[in-house]
Amino acid sequence: MMRRVFSNGMKRAYSSSGRSLAEPVAATSTEFVINFCTPHVPVHNNKVVESVVLPGCSGEYGISHGHSPLISQLEPGVVTVNHVGGATEKYFVPGGFAITKADSVTDISVPEAVLLEDLDESAVREAFNSASSLNNSSAEGSTDKATSTIQMEVARAMSRAMGFTL
Repeated sequence: MMRRVFSNGMKRAYSSSGRSLAEPVAATSTEFVINFCTPHVPVHNNKVVESVVLPGCSGEYGISHGHSPLISQLEPGVVTVNHVGGATEKYFVPGGFAITKADSVTDISVPEAVLLEDLDESAVREAFNSASSLNNSSAEGSTDKATSTIQMEVARAMSRAMGFTL
């Protein structure tokens, strides 16, 4: 009994959505597959794409079929998904992780993903101003200081992604 449970468990991989077990999908010899998920909803699940550009800690980098295995922490910035056929989607992410496996599958896990076209400049400016105000009035080393610093960094990254400066 335990052997069968263990054997069945080894045949499965934990899905990148973190919600359920899913059978792993390996890309064919010429495909590149992404699993792009937030904790509450998958953005793309087992989606065959041309390439993806990610905002890594060491700079922006692209992944396509045949890329070497890689694990990277993501910075706040834009994830660009280049679909087969030429369509492109751009999402703002506040950070996360990407894992590229040898079988041309990349898992992208982020806390939030918002289509760039859905961001509102006035809301980004307001968020930055609010965080800046809290940052200026908070004591060094306080939780409010740390939280507002992160909020300001994310708002700046959003503004860069949208093409304006704060």
